[in-house]
Amino acid sequence: MKKKINVLILFSVVVLVALSAIQFYLIKTTYEYKIEQFHTEVRNKIAAITNDYSDIDSTVFTKKDMLYRHLALNYIQENKNRFWVKNAILDNKFKAELTRKLQSKFEKEIPDIQLDFAIVLNKFVIYNNNKAADTVFAEKPLISNKLYGNLTSLDNAFLIRNYVGTTGGNVLNSNYKLLTEDALYVSVTNWETLILKRMALVLSFALLSILTLVTLFAIAIRALIKQKKISDIKTDFINNITHELKTPLSTLAISTKILEREDIRENPQHFNSLIATVSRQNNRLQQLIDQVLTNSLGESEIELQKEKITIEPFLNSIIADFQMANPNIRITPEFKTGKTTLLLDKFHLTTALLNVLENAVKYGSNTIIVQTSLHDGQFNISIQDNGIGISKNKHSLLFDKFYRVEQGNLHNTKGLGLGLYYVDQIIKAHKGKIAVISDLGQGAIFRITIPSLY
Repeated sequence: MKKKINVLILFSVVVLVALSAIQFYLIKTTYEYKIEQFHTEVRNKIAAITNDYSDIDSTVFTKKDMLYRHLALNYIQENKNRFWVKNAILDNKFKAELTRKLQSKFEKEIPDIQLDFAIVLNKFVIYNNNKAADTVFAEKPLISNKLYGNLTSLDNAFLIRNYVGTTGGNVLNSNYKLLTEDALYVSVTNWETLILKRMALVLSFALLSILTLVTLFAIAIRALIKQKKISDIKTDFINNITHELKTPLSTLAISTKILEREDIRENPQHFNSLIATVSRQNNRLQQLIDQVLTNSLGESEIELQKEKITIEPFLNSIIADFQMANPNIRITPEFKTGKTTLLLDKFHLTTALLNVLENAVKYGSNTIIVQTSLHDGQFNISIQDNGIGISKNKHSLLFDKFYRVEQGNLHNTKGLGLGLYYVDQIIKAHKGKIAVISDLGQGAIFRITIPSLY
Protein backbone atom coordinates (compact mmCIF):
# COMPACT_ATOMS: atom_id res chain seq x y z
CA MET A 1 0.00 0.00 0.00
CA LYS A 2 2.78 2.40 0.98
CA LYS A 3 4.66 1.60 -2.24
CA LYS A 4 1.54 2.31 -4.31
CA ILE A 5 1.05 5.66 -2.58
CA ASN A 6 4.70 6.62 -3.17
CA VAL A 7 4.37 5.72 -6.87
CA LEU A 8 1.13 7.74 -7.09
CA ILE A 9 2.79 10.75 -5.43
CA LEU A 10 5.82 10.49 -7.75
CA PHE A 11 3.57 10.24 -10.81
CA SER A 12 1.53 13.24 -9.62
CA VAL A 13 4.69 15.30 -9.09
CA VAL A 14 5.91 14.44 -12.61
CA VAL A 15 2.54 15.45 -14.09
CA LEU A 16 2.53 18.69 -12.07
CA VAL A 17 6.06 19.57 -13.24
CA ALA A 18 5.10 18.76 -16.86
CA LEU A 19 1.99 20.95 -16.70
CA SER A 20 4.01 23.75 -15.11
CA ALA A 21 6.62 23.47 -17.89
CA ILE A 22 3.90 23.62 -20.56
CA GLN A 23 2.36 26.63 -18.83
CA PHE A 24 5.76 28.34 -18.69
CA TYR A 25 6.33 27.64 -22.40
CA LEU A 26 2.94 29.10 -23.31
CA ILE A 27 3.59 32.20 -21.22
CA LYS A 28 7.07 32.61 -22.75
CA THR A 29 5.63 32.23 -26.27
CA THR A 30 2.89 34.76 -25.51
CA TYR A 31 5.49 37.15 -24.06
CA GLU A 32 7.63 36.92 -27.22
CA TYR A 33 4.56 37.42 -29.39
CA LYS A 34 3.55 40.49 -27.36
CA ILE A 35 7.06 41.93 -27.78
CA GLU A 36 6.93 41.48 -31.55
CA GLN A 37 3.41 42.91 -31.64
CA PHE A 38 4.59 45.92 -29.62
CA HIS A 39 7.59 46.47 -31.92
CA THR A 40 5.31 46.33 -34.97
CA GLU A 41 2.96 48.84 -33.38
CA VAL A 42 5.84 51.24 -32.62
CA ARG A 43 7.26 50.77 -36.12
CA ASN A 44 3.92 51.66 -37.72
CA LYS A 45 3.46 54.75 -35.57
CA ILE A 46 6.99 56.04 -36.21
CA ALA A 47 6.85 55.14 -39.89
CA ALA A 48 3.76 57.33 -40.22
CA ILE A 49 5.75 60.22 -38.76
CA THR A 50 9.09 59.72 -40.53
CA ASN A 51 7.99 58.30 -43.85
CA ASP A 52 9.78 61.22 -45.43
CA TYR A 53 12.32 63.19 -43.42
CA SER A 54 11.47 66.33 -45.38
CA ASP A 55 8.02 66.60 -43.78
CA ILE A 56 9.71 67.38 -40.46
CA ASP A 57 12.05 70.13 -41.65
CA SER A 58 12.85 70.37 -45.38
CA THR A 59 15.57 72.97 -44.79
CA VAL A 60 17.58 70.72 -42.49
CA PHE A 61 17.30 67.72 -44.78
CA THR A 62 18.32 69.87 -47.75
CA LYS A 63 21.45 70.76 -45.79
CA LYS A 64 22.07 67.05 -45.14
CA ASP A 65 21.78 66.18 -48.85
CA MET A 66 24.04 69.08 -49.75
CA LEU A 67 26.62 67.87 -47.24
CA TYR A 68 26.55 64.36 -48.75
CA ARG A 69 27.08 65.74 -52.31
CA HIS A 70 29.85 68.05 -51.12
CA LEU A 71 31.68 65.17 -49.46
CA ALA A 72 31.27 62.97 -52.52
CA LEU A 73 32.76 65.68 -54.76
CA ASN A 74 35.66 66.26 -52.40
CA TYR A 75 36.29 62.52 -52.24
CA ILE A 76 36.41 62.25 -56.03
CA GLN A 77 38.18 65.54 -56.89
CA GLU A 78 40.58 65.96 -54.01
CA ASN A 79 41.16 62.28 -53.25
CA LYS A 80 40.03 62.64 -49.66
CA ASN A 81 40.33 59.41 -47.71
CA ARG A 82 37.44 57.37 -46.26
CA PHE A 83 38.09 58.41 -42.65
CA TRP A 84 37.84 62.08 -43.56
CA VAL A 85 34.45 61.46 -45.23
CA LYS A 86 33.14 59.43 -42.28
CA ASN A 87 34.22 62.01 -39.69
CA ALA A 88 32.77 64.86 -41.72
CA ILE A 89 29.41 63.08 -41.88
CA LEU A 90 29.29 62.20 -38.17
CA ASP A 91 30.36 65.72 -37.12
CA ASN A 92 27.55 67.40 -39.05
CA LYS A 93 26.28 70.76 -37.84
CA PHE A 94 22.55 69.86 -38.05
CA LYS A 95 22.82 66.98 -35.49
CA ALA A 96 21.43 68.83 -32.44
CA GLU A 97 18.70 70.66 -34.37
CA LEU A 98 17.39 67.54 -36.11
CA THR A 99 17.47 65.53 -32.87
CA ARG A 100 15.35 68.18 -31.15
CA LYS A 101 12.85 68.36 -34.01
CA LEU A 102 12.42 64.59 -34.25
CA GLN A 103 12.07 64.23 -30.46
CA SER A 104 9.42 66.95 -30.40
CA LYS A 105 7.56 65.24 -33.24
CA PHE A 106 7.59 61.87 -31.45
CA GLU A 107 6.37 63.37 -28.17
CA LYS A 108 3.53 65.12 -29.96
CA GLU A 109 2.40 62.21 -32.16
CA ILE A 110 3.03 59.32 -29.69
CA PRO A 111 2.45 60.79 -26.23
CA ASP A 112 1.71 57.40 -24.60
CA ILE A 113 5.20 56.01 -25.31
CA GLN A 114 8.48 57.42 -24.00
CA LEU A 115 11.28 56.58 -26.39
CA ASP A 116 14.87 57.36 -27.30
CA PHE A 117 16.11 57.11 -30.88
CA ALA A 118 19.21 57.18 -33.01
CA ILE A 119 19.76 57.36 -36.75
CA VAL A 120 23.02 55.71 -37.68
CA LEU A 121 24.90 55.75 -40.98
CA ASN A 122 25.33 52.31 -42.52
CA LYS A 123 26.54 52.98 -46.10
CA PHE A 124 28.13 55.67 -48.24
CA VAL A 125 28.82 54.25 -51.73
CA ILE A 126 29.92 56.11 -54.92
CA TYR A 127 29.27 54.75 -58.42
CA ASN A 128 31.50 56.46 -61.03
CA ASN A 129 30.66 55.61 -64.69
CA ASN A 130 31.73 52.09 -65.53
CA LYS A 131 34.12 51.74 -62.64
CA ALA A 132 33.42 49.36 -59.81
CA ALA A 133 31.44 50.73 -56.89
CA ASP A 134 33.62 52.64 -54.43
CA THR A 135 32.39 51.80 -50.95
CA VAL A 136 33.57 54.74 -48.92
CA PHE A 137 31.77 53.54 -45.84
CA ALA A 138 29.82 50.32 -45.01
CA GLU A 139 29.54 48.97 -41.49
CA LYS A 140 27.06 47.10 -39.36
CA PRO A 141 24.89 49.38 -37.20
CA LEU A 142 26.98 50.93 -34.39
CA ILE A 143 26.02 53.68 -31.95
CA SER A 144 29.39 55.32 -32.71
CA ASN A 145 28.08 55.97 -36.26
CA LYS A 146 25.12 57.98 -34.93
CA LEU A 147 24.15 60.88 -37.16
CA TYR A 148 21.64 62.31 -34.69
CA GLY A 149 19.33 61.23 -31.87
CA ASN A 150 19.57 60.84 -28.07
CA LEU A 151 20.08 57.07 -27.84
CA THR A 152 23.33 56.04 -26.13
CA SER A 153 23.31 52.33 -26.93
CA LEU A 154 21.76 49.94 -29.44
CA ASP A 155 21.69 47.00 -26.97
CA ASN A 156 17.98 47.28 -26.13
CA ALA A 157 16.96 49.10 -29.29
CA PHE A 158 15.15 47.66 -32.28
CA LEU A 159 15.22 48.62 -35.95
CA ILE A 160 12.34 50.73 -37.23
CA ARG A 161 13.38 51.08 -40.86
CA ASN A 162 16.23 51.81 -43.27
CA TYR A 163 16.29 55.03 -45.30
CA VAL A 164 18.04 54.82 -48.67
CA GLY A 165 18.97 58.03 -50.46
CA THR A 166 20.39 58.51 -53.97
CA THR A 167 21.83 61.54 -55.66
CA GLY A 168 24.21 62.18 -58.57
CA GLY A 169 26.13 64.69 -60.65
CA ASN A 170 29.03 65.33 -63.05
CA VAL A 171 32.59 65.90 -62.01
CA LEU A 172 35.77 65.89 -64.09
CA ASN A 173 33.72 65.04 -67.21
CA SER A 174 32.46 61.97 -65.48
CA ASN A 175 29.03 61.12 -64.09
CA TYR A 176 28.71 59.70 -60.59
CA LYS A 177 25.93 58.42 -58.35
CA LEU A 178 25.88 58.47 -54.54
CA LEU A 179 24.02 55.85 -52.50
CA THR A 180 23.52 56.40 -48.77
CA GLU A 181 21.71 54.26 -46.19
CA ASP A 182 20.62 55.43 -42.76
CA ALA A 183 18.87 53.24 -40.14
CA LEU A 184 16.47 54.41 -37.44
CA TYR A 185 16.71 52.58 -34.09
CA VAL A 186 14.36 53.13 -31.16
CA SER A 187 14.44 52.12 -27.51
CA VAL A 188 11.20 52.40 -25.53
CA THR A 189 11.54 53.35 -21.86
CA ASN A 190 10.13 50.67 -19.50
CA TRP A 191 8.99 48.53 -22.41
CA GLU A 192 9.03 45.42 -20.18
CA THR A 193 6.46 47.04 -17.88
CA LEU A 194 4.27 47.93 -20.84
CA ILE A 195 4.41 44.35 -22.13
CA LEU A 196 3.63 42.90 -18.70
CA LYS A 197 0.66 45.25 -18.33
CA ARG A 198 -0.70 44.00 -21.63
CA MET A 199 -0.20 40.44 -20.40
CA ALA A 200 -1.70 41.08 -16.96
CA LEU A 201 -4.84 39.03 -17.63
CA VAL A 202 -2.91 36.11 -19.13
CA LEU A 203 -0.31 36.15 -16.33
CA SER A 204 -3.00 36.36 -13.65
CA PHE A 205 -4.90 33.46 -15.16
CA ALA A 206 -1.72 31.38 -15.54
CA LEU A 207 -0.57 32.13 -11.99
CA LEU A 208 -4.03 31.38 -10.60
CA SER A 209 -4.11 28.12 -12.56
CA ILE A 210 -0.71 27.02 -11.26
CA LEU A 211 -1.54 28.00 -7.67
CA THR A 212 -4.89 26.20 -7.90
CA LEU A 213 -3.21 23.13 -9.35
CA VAL A 214 -0.49 23.11 -6.68
CA THR A 215 -3.04 23.71 -3.91
CA LEU A 216 -5.31 20.91 -5.14
CA PHE A 217 -2.29 18.64 -5.46
CA ALA A 218 -1.15 19.44 -1.91
CA ILE A 219 -4.67 18.94 -0.55
CA ALA A 220 -5.04 15.65 -2.42
CA ILE A 221 -1.68 14.32 -1.22
CA ARG A 222 -2.36 15.49 2.32
CA ALA A 223 -5.80 13.86 2.27
CA LEU A 224 -4.29 10.67 0.85
CA ILE A 225 -1.63 10.51 3.55
CA LYS A 226 -4.17 11.35 6.25
CA GLN A 227 -6.56 8.72 4.91
CA LYS A 228 -3.77 6.15 4.99
CA LYS A 229 -2.94 7.04 8.59
CA ILE A 230 -6.61 6.79 9.56
CA SER A 231 -6.84 3.45 7.76
CA ASP A 232 -3.74 2.18 9.57
CA ILE A 233 -5.08 3.38 12.93
CA LYS A 234 -8.48 1.80 12.31
CA THR A 235 -6.86 -1.46 11.23
CA ASP A 236 -4.72 -1.42 14.35
CA PHE A 237 -7.77 -0.64 16.49
CA ILE A 238 -9.75 -3.51 14.98
CA ASN A 239 -6.85 -5.90 15.53
CA ASN A 240 -6.36 -4.65 19.06
CA ILE A 241 -10.01 -4.76 20.16
CA THR A 242 -10.33 -8.18 18.56
CA HIS A 243 -7.43 -9.30 20.75
CA GLU A 244 -9.02 -7.65 23.81
CA LEU A 245 -12.37 -9.37 23.16
CA LYS A 246 -10.93 -12.83 22.56
CA THR A 247 -9.97 -13.46 26.18
CA PRO A 248 -13.40 -12.81 27.81
CA LEU A 249 -15.23 -14.47 24.92
CA SER A 250 -13.02 -17.57 25.14
CA THR A 251 -13.48 -17.69 28.89
CA LEU A 252 -17.24 -17.33 28.52
CA ALA A 253 -17.36 -20.07 25.90
CA ILE A 254 -15.39 -22.48 28.08
CA SER A 255 -17.41 -21.61 31.21
CA THR A 256 -20.67 -22.11 29.33
CA LYS A 257 -19.61 -25.56 28.16
CA ILE A 258 -18.53 -26.53 31.67
CA LEU A 259 -21.84 -25.30 33.11
CA GLU A 260 -23.62 -27.68 30.76
CA ARG A 261 -22.10 -30.61 32.62
CA GLU A 262 -24.43 -32.19 35.16
CA ASP A 263 -21.70 -32.89 37.74
CA ILE A 264 -20.80 -29.19 37.83
CA ARG A 265 -24.41 -28.10 38.26
CA GLU A 266 -24.70 -30.52 41.19
CA ASN A 267 -21.58 -29.06 42.86
CA PRO A 268 -22.59 -25.68 44.33
CA GLN A 269 -19.01 -24.57 44.93
CA HIS A 270 -17.84 -25.15 41.35
CA PHE A 271 -21.13 -23.85 39.97
CA ASN A 272 -20.92 -20.58 41.91
CA SER A 273 -17.24 -20.16 40.94
CA LEU A 274 -18.09 -20.51 37.25
CA ILE A 275 -21.04 -18.15 37.61
CA ALA A 276 -18.68 -15.59 39.18
CA THR A 277 -16.26 -16.07 36.28
CA VAL A 278 -19.03 -15.53 33.74
CA SER A 279 -20.12 -12.42 35.62
CA ARG A 280 -16.58 -10.99 35.65
CA GLN A 281 -16.00 -11.63 31.98
CA ASN A 282 -19.40 -10.18 31.16
CA ASN A 283 -18.49 -7.07 33.11
CA ARG A 284 -15.18 -6.89 31.28
CA LEU A 285 -16.95 -7.06 27.92
CA GLN A 286 -19.35 -4.36 29.04
CA GLN A 287 -16.46 -2.15 30.16
CA LEU A 288 -14.73 -2.55 26.78
CA ILE A 289 -17.93 -1.61 24.95
CA ASP A 290 -18.60 1.31 27.30
CA GLN A 291 -15.04 2.54 26.81
CA VAL A 292 -15.46 2.62 23.03
CA LEU A 293 -18.88 4.30 23.23
CA THR A 294 -17.83 6.86 25.86
CA ASN A 295 -14.65 7.83 24.05
CA SER A 296 -16.47 8.21 20.73
CA LEU A 297 -18.00 11.44 22.06
CA GLY A 298 -16.47 14.76 21.04
CA GLU A 299 -15.78 17.61 23.46
CA SER A 300 -19.06 19.36 22.53
CA GLU A 301 -21.07 16.20 23.19
CA ILE A 302 -19.74 15.52 26.70
CA GLU A 303 -22.18 16.63 29.40
CA LEU A 304 -20.23 17.84 32.41
CA GLN A 305 -21.68 17.62 35.93
CA LYS A 306 -19.77 20.53 37.43
CA GLU A 307 -19.23 21.16 41.11
CA LYS A 308 -16.93 23.27 43.25
CA ILE A 309 -13.82 21.29 44.13
CA THR A 310 -10.93 22.22 46.40
CA ILE A 311 -8.20 21.12 44.08
CA GLU A 312 -5.40 19.83 46.38
CA PRO A 313 -7.53 17.36 48.42
CA PHE A 314 -9.10 16.24 45.12
CA LEU A 315 -5.69 15.53 43.57
CA ASN A 316 -4.42 13.85 46.74
CA SER A 317 -7.36 11.41 46.62
CA ILE A 318 -6.56 10.55 43.00
CA ILE A 319 -2.89 10.01 43.85
CA ALA A 320 -3.81 7.84 46.86
CA ASP A 321 -6.07 5.58 44.77
CA PHE A 322 -3.42 5.31 42.09
CA GLN A 323 -0.69 4.55 44.63
CA MET A 324 -2.83 1.78 46.14
CA ALA A 325 -3.24 0.12 42.71
CA ASN A 326 0.45 0.65 41.87
CA PRO A 327 2.46 0.21 45.08
CA ASN A 328 5.78 -0.10 43.22
CA ILE A 329 5.43 3.34 41.62
CA ARG A 330 6.92 6.34 43.42
CA ILE A 331 4.62 9.35 43.01
CA THR A 332 5.52 12.75 44.46
CA PRO A 333 3.03 15.65 44.77
CA GLU A 334 4.42 19.20 44.61
CA PHE A 335 1.42 21.52 45.03
CA LYS A 336 1.68 25.32 45.07
CA THR A 337 -1.98 26.28 44.83
CA GLY A 338 -3.15 26.23 48.46
CA LYS A 339 -6.92 26.09 48.87
CA THR A 340 -7.74 26.88 45.24
CA THR A 341 -11.32 25.95 44.32
CA LEU A 342 -12.38 25.19 40.75
CA LEU A 343 -15.69 24.37 39.07
CA LEU A 344 -15.04 20.92 37.57
CA ASP A 345 -16.61 17.60 36.66
CA LYS A 346 -15.17 15.35 39.35
CA PHE A 347 -15.85 12.02 37.64
CA HIS A 348 -14.55 12.88 34.19
CA LEU A 349 -11.49 14.79 35.42
CA THR A 350 -10.58 11.95 37.81
CA THR A 351 -10.75 9.46 34.93
CA ALA A 352 -8.69 11.77 32.70
CA LEU A 353 -5.89 12.23 35.26
CA LEU A 354 -5.82 8.51 36.06
CA ASN A 355 -5.46 7.82 32.33
CA VAL A 356 -2.35 10.03 32.20
CA LEU A 357 -0.86 8.35 35.29
CA GLU A 358 -1.63 4.83 34.01
CA ASN A 359 -0.13 5.72 30.63
CA ALA A 360 3.13 6.68 32.36
CA VAL A 361 3.27 3.25 34.02
CA LYS A 362 2.43 1.46 30.75
CA TYR A 363 5.41 3.09 29.09
CA GLY A 364 8.06 2.21 31.66
CA SER A 365 7.85 4.89 34.35
CA ASN A 366 8.50 4.09 38.04
CA THR A 367 8.74 7.69 39.27
CA ILE A 368 6.05 10.34 38.74
CA ILE A 369 5.97 13.97 39.90
CA VAL A 370 2.64 15.85 40.02
CA GLN A 371 2.95 19.65 40.26
CA THR A 372 0.34 22.43 40.41
CA SER A 373 0.59 26.20 40.02
CA LEU A 374 -1.48 29.31 39.30
CA HIS A 375 -0.37 31.78 36.64
CA ASP A 376 -2.27 34.58 34.85
CA GLY A 377 -5.69 33.23 35.79
CA GLN A 378 -4.77 29.72 34.68
CA PHE A 379 -4.62 26.59 36.86
CA ASN A 380 -1.74 24.36 35.75
CA ILE A 381 -1.19 20.66 36.43
CA SER A 382 2.10 19.10 35.35
CA ILE A 383 2.57 15.31 35.38
CA GLN A 384 6.19 14.30 34.80
CA ASP A 385 7.41 10.71 34.40
CA ASN A 386 10.72 8.95 33.73
CA GLY A 387 9.39 6.46 31.19
CA ILE A 388 10.67 5.66 27.70
CA GLY A 389 9.48 9.00 26.35
CA ILE A 390 7.72 9.88 23.12
CA SER A 391 9.44 10.73 19.84
CA LYS A 392 8.81 14.36 18.84
CA ASN A 393 7.36 13.37 15.47
CA LYS A 394 4.59 11.50 17.34
CA HIS A 395 3.41 14.47 19.44
CA SER A 396 0.88 15.68 16.88
CA LEU A 397 -0.76 12.22 16.77
CA LEU A 398 -0.73 11.54 20.49
CA PHE A 399 -4.26 12.75 21.20
CA ASP A 400 -5.85 11.27 18.07
CA LYS A 401 -8.61 8.71 18.48
CA PHE A 402 -7.35 5.09 18.41
CA TYR A 403 -3.71 6.16 18.18
CA ARG A 404 -1.19 4.26 20.30
CA VAL A 405 2.53 5.01 20.49
CA GLU A 406 4.46 2.22 18.81
CA GLN A 407 8.00 0.96 19.21
CA GLY A 408 9.30 0.27 15.70
CA ASN A 409 6.41 -1.52 13.99
CA LEU A 410 5.17 -3.18 17.19
CA HIS A 411 2.79 -2.13 19.95
CA ASN A 412 4.19 -3.43 23.23
CA THR A 413 1.35 -2.19 25.46
CA LYS A 414 -2.31 -3.13 25.61
CA GLY A 415 -5.11 -0.64 25.09
CA LEU A 416 -7.54 0.71 22.54
CA GLY A 417 -5.76 3.99 21.86
CA LEU A 418 -8.61 5.98 23.42
CA GLY A 419 -7.08 7.03 26.75
CA LEU A 420 -5.26 10.22 25.75
CA TYR A 421 -7.97 11.08 23.22
CA TYR A 422 -10.46 10.96 26.12
CA VAL A 423 -8.14 13.11 28.27
CA ASP A 424 -7.90 15.71 25.48
CA GLN A 425 -11.69 15.82 25.03
CA ILE A 426 -12.32 16.21 28.78
CA ILE A 427 -9.75 19.02 29.14
CA LYS A 428 -11.21 20.80 26.10
CA ALA A 429 -14.72 20.41 27.56
CA HIS A 430 -13.36 22.29 30.62
CA LYS A 431 -12.13 25.05 28.23
CA GLY A 432 -8.55 24.01 28.92
CA LYS A 433 -5.55 22.74 26.99
CA ILE A 434 -3.16 19.80 27.27
CA ALA A 435 0.34 19.63 25.81
CA VAL A 436 3.24 17.19 25.97
CA ILE A 437 6.97 17.80 26.28
CA SER A 438 9.00 14.70 25.55
CA ASP A 439 11.61 12.95 23.48
CA LEU A 440 12.60 9.35 23.09
CA GLY A 441 14.47 8.07 26.15
CA GLN A 442 13.85 11.25 28.19
CA GLY A 443 10.49 10.64 29.86
CA ALA A 444 7.46 12.86 29.32
CA ILE A 445 5.75 15.90 30.85
CA PHE A 446 2.00 16.38 30.34
CA ARG A 447 0.92 19.95 31.08
CA ILE A 448 -2.78 20.63 31.64
CA THR A 449 -4.07 24.21 31.79
CA ILE A 450 -7.63 25.06 32.93
CA PRO A 451 -9.01 28.61 33.42
CA SER A 452 -9.19 29.16 37.18
CA LEU A 453 -12.42 31.16 36.80
CA TYR A 454 -14.10 28.43 34.80
